[in-house]
Amino acid sequence: MTASRRTSARSRSADTKVGSSWGEAPYPVLVVDRHGSLVQLNEAARTLLPGAVSGDRLRESVPAWLSDAHRSITEVPGSRGAGPLSGSINDRFVLAHPRAAADGDVVWWLVDDTDRHLAEEAVRSAHARSEILSEASSSLLSTLNVPRCMEVAASMAAQHLAEAAVLVAPAQGRRHPLTYAPQGGPVVQVTRQIDTHSVPGLPEALQGFPPVPARWIDPSLLPDWAIPDGFTGAVGSVIVTPLPGHGVPAGALILLRSSTEQAFTEGEEIFARLFAARAGAALSAARLYTEQAAITATLMHELLQPALQRVHGVQYAGSYRAAKDHERVGGDFYDVHPGSDPSQETLVVLGDVAGKGLDAAVLTGKIRNTLHALLPLADDHQRVLDLLNGALLSSHHTRFATLVLASVRRRGGRAHLRLTSAGHLPPLVVRSDGRVEEISSRGTLIGALPVVTATSAETVLEQGDTCLLYTDGITEARGGPLGDELFGEDRLKRVLAECAGLPAEAVVERVQMLAAQWLGSGRHDDMAVVAVSAPKTGGLSVVNGRRGNDRKDR
Repeated sequence: MTASRRTSARSRSADTKVGSSWGEAPYPVLVVDRHGSLVQLNEAARTLLPGAVSGDRLRESVPAWLSDAHRSITEVPGSRGAGPLSGSINDRFVLAHPRAAADGDVVWWLVDDTDRHLAEEAVRSAHARSEILSEASSSLLSTLNVPRCMEVAASMAAQHLAEAAVLVAPAQGRRHPLTYAPQGGPVVQVTRQIDTHSVPGLPEALQGFPPVPARWIDPSLLPDWAIPDGFTGAVGSVIVTPLPGHGVPAGALILLRSSTEQAFTEGEEIFARLFAARAGAALSAARLYTEQAAITATLMHELLQPALQRVHGVQYAGSYRAAKDHERVGGDFYDVHPGSDPSQETLVVLGDVAGKGLDAAVLTGKIRNTLHALLPLADDHQRVLDLLNGALLSSHHTRFATLVLASVRRRGGRAHLRLTSAGHLPPLVVRSDGRVEEISSRGTLIGALPVVTATSAETVLEQGDTCLLYTDGITEARGGPLGDELFGEDRLKRVLAECAGLPAEAVVERVQMLAAQWLGSGRHDDMAVVAVSAPKTGGLSVVNGRRGNDRKDR
């Protein structure tokens, strides 16, 4: 029998086995024998596979996934009922359902599932992109460091959007910070002078204008600076998109693909803009934080308590603890203003503004600045207090303050002090033999009444003596065994008696330490302490920023 007669006979046999109606079915149908040859196919199958002819080998007419599936089914009898299988045929996605026929033949019903497959792919793609955007937001907003934020943005762009990314930050003078991120390679950050007009759309992107479509950009015109080291091959597709910020553009992002990869699609350009919006917002937040942190640091520097040292043969030490441990400033303050030479008095100021935190610290800053301006009048304490009182009464602040002034001058081995209190706690002096004396200097508050009434007192510190100025945060520290007892002046005097002969720094440290132990973890007010000591022996001093021997100051 000839081959054509055998094929015709097999076709009639197939019609008998699977029913004559299969040839008119709307779905493509293939009848394949156990040897992998096409026995028959209907009109729908011929449309799907225009080159397929009865008698052809299946592997020559269909994609490999379908011929492999047929071979596995015919070779393994137990898998004859397996399915459905799926894959692409030409530009369609089909589900392949095998059905067994006589003589080992298999009837393949091919169902076009392209629309559902494309819909599922779109959903998977949208879900994947949503996860990328979520990861980007989380990673980018986890840091407020600008260089680190730029590094993360460029690295994620190279990982998820392109083969390489270049982040161009706004110019700093004539130079632009650049962040290079090749996919899978190290991120490099440099600052260099570039010609932004050499990249189409980059000047507009840096100004926040909408991006130029990728199809308008000729990749061959890109300058060398726009291509990261390690990017292999010619550039085949480019996206330039702005990084929108809070009112001010945060920069621009250049995405690159090589000529061996698929060019950026319109959907990928839209996704790149969504990613850039996240990156721009994060960069803008990081820059805003950096600017505010710099401003805060500058202002805070003016509010912080100064470091004290020996001046003109007299020891000075100070310590400050804010009401809240996470704060650095508050309502207590101190300053030491050295005289121009050993013959001039050094002015020591310690004060306490009503309230706590930053609001109180703002007023302490004003008081300190005002006192600094009044230094030429420092020898007249009453005059200084009157002028300061007037300044506070004329301001918008409604807070008052207490203050103690101490003018210090060394004569011989002694330190002579003139103390004036304006509503403040009386200074205490601990002698080298352990005696503690209270200096009787009292007065009215600053910034509360039209007139300040204050009395001055004088005392002399012999070698080893120390005068302690302190705020009520020390004496009113509430704690102890039961947690509700004040530290009090009597306990402070006993602590001072134990500090007889110690240097000023040691006295301050011990007072603050014992007050802190008394408090435990309880709440407390601001606490400030300043100690003025006459050293026991002559040593080095600081005069106009230079070290010299104390004996020269006598």
